[in-house]
Amino acid sequence: METEISAFGEVLIFIIGGLIFIIGGLVTSWIVRPERPNEEKLQTYESGEQPLSSAWVRFNFRFYIIALLFVLFEVEIVFLFPWATVFGRAELVEQTNGLWGWFALIEMVVFVLILALGLAWAWAWGYLEWPKTDQQEVSNYKSPVPKALYDNINRKYSRKSS
Repeated sequence: METEISAFGEVLIFIIGGLIFIIGGLVTSWIVRPERPNEEKLQTYESGEQPLSSAWVRFNFRFYIIALLFVLFEVEIVFLFPWATVFGRAELVEQTNGLWGWFALIEMVVFVLILALGLAWAWAWGYLEWPKTDQQEVSNYKSPVPKALYDNINRKYSRKSS
């Protein structure tokens, strides 16, 4: 009697193994990690800014513009890589008497110019400039680490960057 695992059985074994690996890692980290909660660890921390008010506020539309511009240029890269691999194919150039190379080059120049036009439009309308808001000092500083130590570190690194 021949026992052979079908392709579905192999996939099932991989799924079960993956689930065991994930659950094992989560359980191990839950058992091993130290639990030392304090007020500062429970605060919201986003991109180096201390929270000044509730998170239920209207966001600046510039977040969405920057995200859309990022997606736009990611799509450009997605199209540039396949184009670059096909552009240099010698057999296509030979079959079309050299017209393929010129057509592909002009096509990509037009594509990049349209994207550059969109970038110039966003730049001209000021969508790429980010106004700096005044940071307010948080008065309820409760941490085992002295605030003066953080202030010294911040001064040291701010002098290096400027």
